[in-house]
Amino acid sequence: MATPKPHRDSRLAVEEMTERQAGREYARLEAEIKGHDERYYQKDAPTVSDADYDALRRRYEAIEQRFPDLRTLDSLSRKVGAAPSRGFAKVRHAVPMLSLQNAFSEEDVGDFVGRIRRFLNLPEDEALAFTAEPKIDGLSMSLRYENGTFVKAATRGDGFEGEDVTANIRTLKEIPDRLKGKNIPAVCEARGEVYMTKPDFLALNKRQAEAGEPVFANPRNSAAGSLRQKDASVTASRTLHFFAYGWGEMGEMPAQTQSGMLKWLKAAGFQTNPLWRLARSVDDMLAFHRDIGLERAKLDYDIDGVVYKLDRLDWQERLGFVSRSPRWAIAHKFPAERATTVLRDIEIQVGRTGALTPVAKLEPVTVGGVVVQNASLHNEDYIKGIGNDGNPIRGGTDIRIGDTVTIQRAGDVIPQIVDVVLELRPRSARPYQFPDKCPACGSHAVREEDEAVRRCTGGLICPAQQVERLRHFVSRNAFDIEGFGEKQVQAFHADGLVMEPADIFTLAERDRRSAKKLMDREGYGETSVKNLFDAIDARRNVPLNRLIYALGIRHIGETNARLLALHYPTVEALRDAATAAKPPGGEKGDKGNDAWQELNATEGIGEVVALAVVEFFKEKHNREALARLLKEIDVTALERPRQDSPVAGKTVVFTGALEKMTRDEAKAMAERLGAKVAGSVSKKTDYLVAGPGAGSKLAEAKKHDVAVLSEDDWFKLIGH
Repeated sequence: MATPKPHRDSRLAVEEMTERQAGREYARLEAEIKGHDERYYQKDAPTVSDADYDALRRRYEAIEQRFPDLRTLDSLSRKVGAAPSRGFAKVRHAVPMLSLQNAFSEEDVGDFVGRIRRFLNLPEDEALAFTAEPKIDGLSMSLRYENGTFVKAATRGDGFEGEDVTANIRTLKEIPDRLKGKNIPAVCEARGEVYMTKPDFLALNKRQAEAGEPVFANPRNSAAGSLRQKDASVTASRTLHFFAYGWGEMGEMPAQTQSGMLKWLKAAGFQTNPLWRLARSVDDMLAFHRDIGLERAKLDYDIDGVVYKLDRLDWQERLGFVSRSPRWAIAHKFPAERATTVLRDIEIQVGRTGALTPVAKLEPVTVGGVVVQNASLHNEDYIKGIGNDGNPIRGGTDIRIGDTVTIQRAGDVIPQIVDVVLELRPRSARPYQFPDKCPACGSHAVREEDEAVRRCTGGLICPAQQVERLRHFVSRNAFDIEGFGEKQVQAFHADGLVMEPADIFTLAERDRRSAKKLMDREGYGETSVKNLFDAIDARRNVPLNRLIYALGIRHIGETNARLLALHYPTVEALRDAATAAKPPGGEKGDKGNDAWQELNATEGIGEVVALAVVEFFKEKHNREALARLLKEIDVTALERPRQDSPVAGKTVVFTGALEKMTRDEAKAMAERLGAKVAGSVSKKTDYLVAGPGAGSKLAEAKKHDVAVLSEDDWFKLIGH
């Protein structure tokens, strides 16, 4: 059976993209980057190299530059990191904690200095000085002092809002309770990096292993994990350090240069890195980078590059910021460290979303002070020697079990195989065959042509995906069961109480018959259990579109779930249609059977979505899990949109801060009236409903002569 061919945006050069292709690729990149940000900033568990992450960011921003209409107030190019986790109180930064642009080559550093000269309109003979200091691989921290006394500590978070870790930071001996010297600013926010030394890291991991606790991957993760302890005594038991290198809000500036501020921070009682240097040319900057690179292995803390900052603060102020980074500073990264070892096996791991990820099992080898036994192989194309752009990598050389391979600790965090020593390849080595069945549940593993990832289709029953699928099932836009969130999903799944959606609705009856009651669990009582069971019962009647969305079928978001619910009046009708559908085969002119053509022709549903629906219902396990669920709930058909309203068939865009209704309410209202709600303005838009703070969409509406309405105008138009 031939798979329908969806878009291949992720392999297109940005300059070759159509607006539609750019929109899809932009959304894909946004989702991927958000996931990486959450794993790095909130969970201290990055899963991608710095270089790969930077490449994703560069592609995302290149699409924005070519298609500026895609950029919104929520654009990732306006943000740093990820939202603070829910475990700590939030702190709003008076001055945002922004990130740095990266330089990976000497040419990049020269370009950085050249951009500064051009921006400031400086002649070539105008002297420029930069501070150059090692880039500590730790956790960014802001320390607030008022009248010289330490009052609060906050992590970077998303750059605008971080986590309050004051109690934990107070356990660090290097953090002064009071600042030294005279003329201390009334408000002083010192910023820097919390880190753990390599010897302390190894000692901590030894204690963790002896206690049967998880070990940390590297010193940065151990520092971040130590600071995010609810019990400050745990933080106190782990030796952490702090280097100050910057500042946020300052009542008044004690110095007029970056170098002067570093000297002042040291005089005020902070530890600053003694290796910093003042560089007066590009050659000086590059020489410092080379020198620090040679000393790197001898340092007792991890660094991943050098930071250059323009010394004069008045010039820093003139240069300002671009997107999420200052124009006056840059991080010159080190190349990742490498080693050679033998690939003993390839293990397929199934992620929480069904992605099959190959992992290399290696002969243990030390890379950059860390013993590496596993390495990322990314996806099946990477094993075959094909890059994300479809072009050959490693000269097109594939990776085979038994190969001698070169390992790189990308970003000094995630090991990956970057090369194969062909001269040492065993004669018995054969090309690796990537599985087309999920190793966790045996369901089909399907790969769409626009993706390098192969995914399990056994969504409701795959043990590797159950927690994520259940979390999605009870989420706000699905069943939205009050008091049944991610915490409850994980706890009940771990104890075997809820393994599939139907189990949620049989929980009360099973608890009634069980000798071990739910109310006896820690954190529960008679009232809380009753409230939970009442909340579950309140969701036994659900609209069809919410049920379809809750099933977690790939590519089925809220919009597609609604479109399917409008076309197929019951979930049984959708199931039967998908089960009967036969997509096109390989024969010329084959368009698939009638059931496929109807599904594929459903308004707003194309080949990619239709195939995902077919693959989901093809699995007997999924159909059986759905049947068990339907015995416990009642499903309500979706109300058909009106065809007689003034906005029926019209395309509407909402923008700005709506005052009389939420964005979700506005969207639902328009759809009930038969309108189509779009996210961006185009020449096909009929109405733009603009609240206060409307930005680029308002300008775009004027450009296309789109009718612009206030909220009051909108209500008058629809007769409310």
